[in-house]
Amino acid sequence: MELAEKVAGPIIKPLLGKAVVPDQNSYTTGGIGLLGTAPSQEALQECDTLIIAGSGFPYMEFYPKPGHAKTVQIDIDPARIGLRHPVDVGLAGECRAVLRSLLPLIHKKDGQDFLTKAQKNMESWNKLMEERGTRRDKPMKPQVVTWNLSKLLDDDAIVSSDSGTIATWSARYIEMRGDMKFSLSGLLATMANGLPYSIGAAVAFPGRQVVCIVGDGGLTMLMGEIATLVKYNLRVTVIVIKNNVLGQIKWEQMVQEGNPEFGVELQPIDFAGIAKCCGAAGYTIEEPAEAKSILQEALATKGPAVVQAVVDANEPPLPGNVTSEQAFKFAESLARGQKDSWKIIKTVLKDKVREVV
Repeated sequence: MELAEKVAGPIIKPLLGKAVVPDQNSYTTGGIGLLGTAPSQEALQECDTLIIAGSGFPYMEFYPKPGHAKTVQIDIDPARIGLRHPVDVGLAGECRAVLRSLLPLIHKKDGQDFLTKAQKNMESWNKLMEERGTRRDKPMKPQVVTWNLSKLLDDDAIVSSDSGTIATWSARYIEMRGDMKFSLSGLLATMANGLPYSIGAAVAFPGRQVVCIVGDGGLTMLMGEIATLVKYNLRVTVIVIKNNVLGQIKWEQMVQEGNPEFGVELQPIDFAGIAKCCGAAGYTIEEPAEAKSILQEALATKGPAVVQAVVDANEPPLPGNVTSEQAFKFAESLARGQKDSWKIIKTVLKDKVREVV
């Protein structure tokens, strides 16, 4: 925070660093990557200096173009310096100690234009997120669930999520504040970690609110762990976004490969019913207007609870900025016979119109 104030620069957070700085802090533009914000992406594209502090963020296309920005990387492991992006100065050590040594050498910057622009962009982005998170469309949009959930979380809640489109809804709509902790697997396609992470958190911090946000694909893989919650009476609230499809694979097939979806449909499961059979509380949300009240009731449950939120399978996890290549591949997949293509087109158009307005 002292460094950001001195250099008048925004703090951009990779997903595994989501809880490092509160999301409403005026110096952060939130996340980066496909699940990140447009203001973060724009700031990285336009910056003249980049400081990578203890991050192994892997997606090279989101970094500044080589040669465009001077880059300083701090990492406790010297072998990781320069691994993802060309580095002008590498500093090996623990971030806190290195930054404390650097701060006395840095003169406070007078100009605020770059930071001010990023902050204004972030104001617009937050308004867009609120617009999307409060929609009343039917079938219910997945972001409506995480938007409402975020407002109900304790300031020291421990939140875990999972791989898949669920990571998008968690990354963008769960707001970090206070002493909240957040985690998910940082590796691609490592599904089903969400519930085991929450079990560990509930055992380690028995007095804190623990919430698990997962997709139906991930929960299906380790559904038996609901019985573990009941056996040890762990106060974990499981929110399962249910759309009966492996959503991330579906959208990757369409947007990255230009192919119609294949082999991604899931066998529908009544997760609330499974929870009740295991001895946990079970709830179902289907109407946007019910989301807040049902989530409140589930979070107030003294023991484990499972909330299945039935959502629109055609709501795309759009990146902060859509590239022309992604748009081309998406159009190509529709032309090749993607199922429900007209519903998908209408959903995307509605999202983009709302974004423009």
